[in-house]
Amino acid sequence: MIAIIDYGAGNLFSVKNALDFLGLENKITNSAEYLISADRLILPGVGAFPDAMRMLGETGLIEVIKREALKKPLLGICLGMQMLFEKGYEFGETDGLGLIKGSVRLMQPEGLPIPHIGWNSLDFNEKCTLLDKCAEGEYVYFVHSYAAECPSENVAAYCDYGMKVPALVFEGNVFGAQFHPEKSGETGLNILRRFSEV
Repeated sequence: MIAIIDYGAGNLFSVKNALDFLGLENKITNSAEYLISADRLILPGVGAFPDAMRMLGETGLIEVIKREALKKPLLGICLGMQMLFEKGYEFGETDGLGLIKGSVRLMQPEGLPIPHIGWNSLDFNEKCTLLDKCAEGEYVYFVHSYAAECPSENVAAYCDYGMKVPALVFEGNVFGAQFHPEKSGETGLNILRRFSEV
């Protein structure tokens, strides 16, 4: 069972609909008991980094997530990916979950507007199991103004948006997609399908 973590700042139902379409058992939950019993965790997110971390903290689930991420696969999506890092710098400095080294800062794309909205292609960097059913150059859907700054060895794929944007990151059992796999057609579904098999 895949637990979709509900802390009040996530695109929960689009993720659930994609998992349902794939026939994958899932549950939207804010229960520590369900997170512990689940086989895999998904951390969605929309909005601002400090608000999301505050709301997640209010659920009392931060330590549960950190502990469970050592035992089972965790996928952060969009803002949920950004929260996996050590720090975020939206409206000041905020601690993230610290599951992947690095920080999240306002994008500075050369000659392009922010937010970065729309379809962009994946440029592979490091081998990652979530991309096993994808080909380099396939397109996925982005909506974001902030981007991760992290070691290259943690980046499975970049996209080019006037700068190299980490699009898919990983560290051990922990994965993060800056794009929305649930809104990225067959490519996104293949990534979610592969996550269910890790």
